[in-house]
Amino acid sequence: MTAAKAAAFPAAYTEQLQAALDFIRGGSKFLVVAHVQPDGDAISSTLVVGWLLRQLGKQPVLINESAVPVRLHFMEATAGIINYSKQPPEEKFDRIISIDCADFRRIGLVKDCFAENAQLLNIDHHPTNDDFGSHNLIRTDAAATVEILFDLIEFAGIPLDNEAATAIYTGLLTDTGGFRYSNTTPRVMHIASVMLTEGVKGHWIANHLLEQMTKPQLLLLQRGLSRLTFSDDNQIAWLYVAFADMADTGAVGEDLEGLVNYALNVEGVEVGILFKETENGDVKVSMRSSGKADVSAIAQTFGGGGHVRAAGCRLEQGIQESVASVVQAVREALDK
Repeated sequence: MTAAKAAAFPAAYTEQLQAALDFIRGGSKFLVVAHVQPDGDAISSTLVVGWLLRQLGKQPVLINESAVPVRLHFMEATAGIINYSKQPPEEKFDRIISIDCADFRRIGLVKDCFAENAQLLNIDHHPTNDDFGSHNLIRTDAAATVEILFDLIEFAGIPLDNEAATAIYTGLLTDTGGFRYSNTTPRVMHIASVMLTEGVKGHWIANHLLEQMTKPQLLLLQRGLSRLTFSDDNQIAWLYVAFADMADTGAVGEDLEGLVNYALNVEGVEVGILFKETENGDVKVSMRSSGKADVSAIAQTFGGGGHVRAAGCRLEQGIQESVASVVQAVREALDK
């Protein structure tokens, strides 16, 4: 990276970038892990970190507690990400890089691969991140974790190739809703432009990830929308998916992605909520806000986290109880 580009970053952030780079240069083998049930940014970030480590002559071991969503398999390097639930390594690692994890719990069972006194570099963009790493590279105004990784690559002065550019573009695309959300900044568009210059097929990725649907996904959407419910003032809309719906429709976890937006996208709705019943009866909650309510703060009261406009949590109670408690919390937030 040139000195002029380095000067564009605030001093404190530049220090974090340098510390992150020193952390990487100080080791030889790294375990790279993103949050459980990974989304586009989490998987893309995993691939970008693996690519960066290889460029620096390091050995990455990429892992996640969950499987890589099928729709992201077009990035060939995803085949190298270990599914911990199927193939837990026996080896312990003393150098960890966590990406896109708002808190330590989001690492999931992969934490069992950490050696005692392991050093952990925490790279993330969630405002609720609690600096759980021994080293932390946090930029809460970044649209996605891949944006921070682009900063790091630029800071390190490493030229991109199509593999890294495709992963960075995919992370930006998915975390900005196709460059439509309010986190789509001039910086995001600049990076996306650079990635397109590297030969990324942006139109193909957008069509593949944002337009195409599988039949099970469509059937799941049909069931979810049949339960769409509104508050009396129509500012809150929610729907739920029962555990049996997944088996009945043949849907998988990734087919839930974007479902919550159907609730939020109704004119006049300020907060949309998706409740998803899990196999053990717990309920996962995804919330989206137009900006009037901080759903990250609401999620935190239930032990979750996220962003002002997109957050989630998990409740150890049934669907109806979860709906009652979360909708009430959203109601109170909107009334403030």
